Amino acid sequence: MLEIGSVIDGKYKILNIVGKGGMSVVYLAMNERANKQWAIKEVRKDGVQDFEVVKQNLIVETELLKKLRHPHLPSIIDVIDNDDTFLIVMDYIEGNPLSKALEVSGPQSQEDVIEWAKQLCDVLGYLHSRKPPIIYRDMKPSNVMLKPDGNVMLIDFGTAREFKSTSVEDTKCLGTQGYAAPEQFGGHGQTDARTDIYCLGATMYHLVTGHNPCNPPYEMYPIRQWNPMLSSGLEEIILKCTQRNPNDRYQSCAELLYALDHFQELDIENKKVQSLKWKTFLASIILTLVMLFSTVGFSVVNRVYKSSTYDSYISSAETLKIEDPQTAVDYYISAIETEPDKIDGYTGIMEIYKNDNKLTPDEYNQIAPILDQYQAAIQEKNPQQFADDFEYSFARYLFLNYDGPQAEGIKRSSKYFDDVTKYSTDENKKKMSQILGDIAKNYDKIGTSSRSADGETEYSKTDYWNQLNELVEMARQEMVSDSNSQPSIFVFCFVANTISENVTDFKNNGITTDQINHALDTLESCVKEYRSSSEYSLHKSEDEENLKSIEDAIANTRAVSNGNGNLYEEGE
Repeated sequence: MLEIGSVIDGKYKILNIVGKGGMSVVYLAMNERANKQWAIKEVRKDGVQDFEVVKQNLIVETELLKKLRHPHLPSIIDVIDNDDTFLIVMDYIEGNPLSKALEVSGPQSQEDVIEWAKQLCDVLGYLHSRKPPIIYRDMKPSNVMLKPDGNVMLIDFGTAREFKSTSVEDTKCLGTQGYAAPEQFGGHGQTDARTDIYCLGATMYHLVTGHNPCNPPYEMYPIRQWNPMLSSGLEEIILKCTQRNPNDRYQSCAELLYALDHFQELDIENKKVQSLKWKTFLASIILTLVMLFSTVGFSVVNRVYKSSTYDSYISSAETLKIEDPQTAVDYYISAIETEPDKIDGYTGIMEIYKNDNKLTPDEYNQIAPILDQYQAAIQEKNPQQFADDFEYSFARYLFLNYDGPQAEGIKRSSKYFDDVTKYSTDENKKKMSQILGDIAKNYDKIGTSSRSADGETEYSKTDYWNQLNELVEMARQEMVSDSNSQPSIFVFCFVANTISENVTDFKNNGITTDQINHALDTLESCVKEYRSSSEYSLHKSEDEENLKSIEDAIANTRAVSNGNGNLYEEGE
């Protein structure tokens, strides 16, 4: 076992033990440099039979989690493979497993169970949407952590697998008896998304009744047999989830999530009431429409229709944005055309564009006409939210991540930065937009030393130099304070390459070698800080190209600057 107070890998200080399993110990550790707590899972070679097999399973688990990013999943930060131990460094999740809640207080309220199930539907749906899909296969209360804020986290991916469309059935029978679907035990086909739906149904059953399906006779009775006060709608949902034939279950987590959102509509009592009301509704609907048109006019009906249509477009886009992003964008555009003064369509499109960390000319040409047509409508109603939630991100991607001619993207960003500067109430966004917007407006004349009527230089390399240094400082603060620090890398990359391309001009305009070296030292320090962050662990493969570009630009600048160091040395 690890010693309390010892430091692992030079940075993780072991604080105490937070959990023990049959073959592992979990510790709470502190990265004192980053001032952040992590959990470290230790599996020792001398405490486990078939250690190499266990180790390979752990490697599979960590590799799976490294590729995933979801609010209800822990992140893997580091893996330390020593001769006698295997250590996994991951997010520390404060709270207790749902199995503990059952142990302490018995059956859980159906309202809580439904809310937890909806969160688990969301994360399972995310796993199933990966390419290839990831099937979790071991949903049960002990694998769900309940945090103090009431949200849940899904842990332990030891039995998860990537779905293989060519497989007839699984090669291994894995899962927990009682919670596991029939197909998990061989001879019933391959596990797929519907397997996880069965396991989630069994988990809901245990949570809401307090009866463990792992205990004999391994039977799940209708939940109201245990508690008649429970919802018949929830009972119907759980029964459908746990059908032996996968074809009789919900076929996707989206379908199950919809049912959970509308469980009361499935209640027997509600169905009876609806049946009694149906004829009355049919008889009154014509009168209602006549009265509606005659009393409040067509405009109200039109607004109701538009709102319903808008919600439908947004819902369709949200469902498709991972599997078919282009169709999702089309739905978002339809939503904007229906209700141009609402924000969701714009931010939804931007979220899809940001998936690959670049904005292509085609994407710009797709959204620009929409903005030209409807920007005034949304700015009239909610300019601050539009500036903060859409325009700031859109402008930064044009400036820093445009996958076309750099000057073209930079110049196009100017008017959007102006809007953020004008309407945003976020001081950091306003300041960053002021600097980037000023550079964008003056990009064609940087360093030309054009002079105004009073003889002063309008925009010089010195102005540019000062703004670049200010950008680095702001991006560094952003990297420290924002949980999503990846966007800062694009600022560092732009600044490093700009200095490299203009180092001779900077020196010819009075920037000293010491000033240049100081700026390069700062950039190197920023890169080093980012490489030690958890964000880098999550985005290592996609960030490495940008980080390498920064380091190459720094090396090139040093070579040029020091080679011409006699032009403007300190003190001259």
